[in-house]
Amino acid sequence: MMHTLVLFPFFALIILNLPLRVIFRRLSFWVVFALSLIQIFLVFFPQNAFWGTHFNFLNTFFRFNLSADGLSMVMLLSIGIVTLTALLVARQMITDSDRMALFCSLLLIAMAGMNGAVLVRDIFSLYVFLEITAVASYIMIAFDKNIFSFEGAFKYLVLSAVATAMMITAIALVILFSGSTEFYLINYAIRASAHTSLIVLSLGLFLCGFFIKAGLIPFHSWLPDAYSSAPAPVSIFLAGIVTKTTGVYTLIRIFISIFGFNGQSQRILLLAGIISVVIGAIAAITQKDFKRMLAYSSISQVGYIILGLGCASSLGIAGAILHIFNHSVFKSLLFVNSAAVETQTGKTNMDEISGLGEKMPVTAVTSTLGALSCAGIPPLAGFWSKLLIILALWVGGLHVYAVVAILSSVLTLAYLLSIQRKLFFIKGNSEENSQIKEAGFGISLASTLLAFISLATGVFFPFIINSFIVPFGKIFGRF
Repeated sequence: MMHTLVLFPFFALIILNLPLRVIFRRLSFWVVFALSLIQIFLVFFPQNAFWGTHFNFLNTFFRFNLSADGLSMVMLLSIGIVTLTALLVARQMITDSDRMALFCSLLLIAMAGMNGAVLVRDIFSLYVFLEITAVASYIMIAFDKNIFSFEGAFKYLVLSAVATAMMITAIALVILFSGSTEFYLINYAIRASAHTSLIVLSLGLFLCGFFIKAGLIPFHSWLPDAYSSAPAPVSIFLAGIVTKTTGVYTLIRIFISIFGFNGQSQRILLLAGIISVVIGAIAAITQKDFKRMLAYSSISQVGYIILGLGCASSLGIAGAILHIFNHSVFKSLLFVNSAAVETQTGKTNMDEISGLGEKMPVTAVTSTLGALSCAGIPPLAGFWSKLLIILALWVGGLHVYAVVAILSSVLTLAYLLSIQRKLFFIKGNSEENSQIKEAGFGISLASTLLAFISLATGVFFPFIINSFIVPFGKIFGRF
């Protein structure tokens, strides 16, 4: 069954680009829409009959070693939700049918690449799927074909090429000392190997490569330009899930499935995490452009995930994985609302925008919920994941890191609420705002759904953790 999550998007891509494109391009939106919903459904109901169906002809031709654990299920759910969100926003913002068909094709490529990356259990196949996702992302960033989008795509391309070179070298070293690319065989070889220097070097190369992919400081220079110069649906897709999959997920995977933790690697993770948390938050305060501010805020939030991973405990890893999902939801929500503001005002400079709350009430309310979740305010979902991470730091004796994480969260709350107040809740120029109205159905639906998910996850989290996570291990798995 898991092969279908990788292969069906590719099959759909081929069918939608057959010579009868005039007919098929009208179906492109609905095909991606259906695949996204099916993926979400399969995560929530993993024991249904469809999961148990054996596609023997696929297994005959495609020999990927695929399996799903709790981490994979969280990622598959996040991929489905963010893809659906980006698609709804694109439906409203991309009016040309040919461009919409092209965007849907790129979504299918990226979706297949990310699904493969989170399901594969072979390190070289993981690299291949990451590159499939990256290629689609380059084109998406440059989708508008203007100087700024080309610049953002070029920066991403160059730094991603550096990350690729590091990963390929690391994979070669892994094969050298283990003789395999399978996760469990590499892990066994590491435990039994005397080639300590090769293991350390390969892990260091992997860390640098995935830090670039995740946009962690000081490897972040591509991220603000890529997020801010890309079209709004692409920004949602990149910030919501692409960097989480290609950088953050892979970082977690190589530690829990391959290398394990030691004191040195923990210190590197904690240092990278806390630097990104603090500097990302400080840099976000200084930004005038709405999307660039959200980009730097994303760097800060990814830092919390790395802090949780650096704890090297079940509690810390659980918090990190939950924060991946929460960040996918609330950051996608904030980028959806930036798209709403941009489409209705034609501006992204926050100094030129104010008093939109009366004209755009749905955007104002959902944006505030997204900001509060990002800052970790109860009962929203972001509170619980940050709480788990901070508790893991404190229990692990990392008191300074825990205090700095709390203070950075307070800083995040301060600048996000200040921005919400200025954009939506103070009196604006009535003449300029007279023609402004609420964003269209696609954007409003996307923001409402994401706000509901963030609120529902937070409110029902005690039920979720007691009745779902603890007894069955379907979300966090057994680390």
